[in-house]
Amino acid sequence: MRQISLHDRARSRQLHILTTRRDLSAAEIRYRMGSRWRQENHYRYARMHFDLDSHDTYRCGDDDPHRMVPNPAKKPAYQQVEKARRALQHAETVADRELLAASSPPPGATTVLTNDVIDTINADVHAAETALDAALDTHKAIPARLPLSQVKPGQQALDTETKLIHHAIRIAAFNTAQALARTIVTDTGYTRADDEAHTLIRTALAGTGDIIPDHDTGTLHIRLDPLPAPRHTAAIDELCTTLNDTNTTYPGTTLTMRYSTKPHRRPHTNS
Repeated sequence: MRQISLHDRARSRQLHILTTRRDLSAAEIRYRMGSRWRQENHYRYARMHFDLDSHDTYRCGDDDPHRMVPNPAKKPAYQQVEKARRALQHAETVADRELLAASSPPPGATTVLTNDVIDTINADVHAAETALDAALDTHKAIPARLPLSQVKPGQQALDTETKLIHHAIRIAAFNTAQALARTIVTDTGYTRADDEAHTLIRTALAGTGDIIPDHDTGTLHIRLDPLPAPRHTAAIDELCTTLNDTNTTYPGTTLTMRYSTKPHRRPHTNS
């Protein structure tokens, strides 16, 4: 085993990693550990915002009857083992107390401990040991996993193809939102970008707008309605300028996409 420790003095934080990998440098192991947490944070975020646990389809079919699944009889058998262990511990405690009492007569009295007396005191212990051995043998004889056909014959499973397609769409949407939020941070002057970039992008993507194709100029105009706060609209407008610099064409066409935001409407005043 190797232990890699990181001490961040600025944040008064320590990180300790135990690993059996000796072929990697300390920096690589630290990076991989961080990648693990990034993956967990990704799925936690995705479960909250992309509804990964939803039922995307109710179409189902027969589950794989040969798939190995946990044997439900294994857990009750182990519970019997634990019960037998507790019974043995209790019997040993009682036997020790009785043996101590039998071998500690009052002052001036004598006592003789015969094999019959000791066997009588330890009778419950021997019985508990026998019960524990039997419970262990029973637990060991039960297979840990069985084919699904033996555990739940005829079990149905939801269709996975549709769910995988939906997951792919959700992951693509997540990557798009991540890229746009990163652009807000790096290419705009939005002062709250470090804290609000993801929220701003989600708000903008949920907003409304117009899509106007112009085949004469080969342009697809995408005009976004203004957001409630002018500073949010200004940040999205800067994002639109950055996206326009990519000169991206709409898939399946020759139209170049041009993004813009509509100006805020000024309230009318009656004179």
